[in-house]
Amino acid sequence: MKLLFWTSVAVIGYAYVIYPIWLFTRARLRPRPVRREPIVPSVSVIMAVRNEAKQLPYKLLNLQQLDYPADRLDVVIISDGSTDETNEILRRAKSPRLRAILLPEHQGKAEAINRGLEAAGGEIIVFTDARQRLAADSFKKLLENFADPSVGCVSGELVLDGGKESKSPRGVGSYWEMEKAIRYWEGLANSAVGATGALYAVRRRLVPRVPVGTILDDVFIPMEVARRGARVIFEPQALAWDKLASNPGQEFHRKVRTLAGNYQLLRLAPWLLTRENPLRFEFVSHKLFRLAVPFGLLGMLLSAIFLLGPIYRLTLVAAICLVALGALAFVRAPLGAISRLTELALAFLLLNTAAIVAFFYFVFGKKQVWVQ
Repeated sequence: MKLLFWTSVAVIGYAYVIYPIWLFTRARLRPRPVRREPIVPSVSVIMAVRNEAKQLPYKLLNLQQLDYPADRLDVVIISDGSTDETNEILRRAKSPRLRAILLPEHQGKAEAINRGLEAAGGEIIVFTDARQRLAADSFKKLLENFADPSVGCVSGELVLDGGKESKSPRGVGSYWEMEKAIRYWEGLANSAVGATGALYAVRRRLVPRVPVGTILDDVFIPMEVARRGARVIFEPQALAWDKLASNPGQEFHRKVRTLAGNYQLLRLAPWLLTRENPLRFEFVSHKLFRLAVPFGLLGMLLSAIFLLGPIYRLTLVAAICLVALGALAFVRAPLGAISRLTELALAFLLLNTAAIVAFFYFVFGKKQVWVQ
């Protein structure tokens, strides 16, 4: 039991403490700076949408307001079997730079992206989603990095806004800030493991065909870029804004889908665990250890029940306190100064419960998480 307890502690500590500290240290001691220069390559924006009639008009306006030469930019929007007013909005859009591909049946985001790639002619492909708003200078900030020939993929930064109407735990935003820091340090030292789906850019010649059903194109594509010898970096000045989910249930579903996507990658791209992957150490440390954390928590708690000693009893007390704090945040109890702590506890519980659910979804092949 002691072996189980301390192994579990090691897994949790490595994922949340040791790897981030090692990464931060490496990025500071041995950075690989990127040569940035203002450039204006031809750009094709690819955006796959499905039933986005509420968001699409605002996104189209947002794209028109970007500070980038219009004659160097075209937009390809793929409607993936939409059944609302999405297709009608695209038909009414009057822009010589906009091309709409209307798929009659729902085929999934991955296939929609592949259809968009067939129509895109830009030197740089920018991927974005309908929901997020982009900063006016976001493209310029992204593209400056491609002046460095070693760079193949650049991720923008997604800024989450809870908003007054959101009931999702604000602690989720704190975990997202930690995630962004890790991606930035990875990119500064070598290459980041994945990109931000709301906004990322890739050299056209490096973009692979995305396997049908892929959940995380924003991890699969960047990892293929790294496999082909180019760097994947994080650009914190290229901003996109989004809101946290309006309720914990919606945020939980998003996390299950994302974490199930990490499991799915192991099936779609088994080379990720071989020498073909130049970022194998980072991939395992960043992605797989995170997936192992909830099982480490269970192992730690179960072994602590049967072990004698103050440290094991303290572990059980800490677990009870964590659940209690999360419950207080869930019922939105007004607790003043400690509200922040309760929000973090709820977010921690939500994320790790989602990881367990994602594991069983993957094992039993629950297909609805495979499509967007």
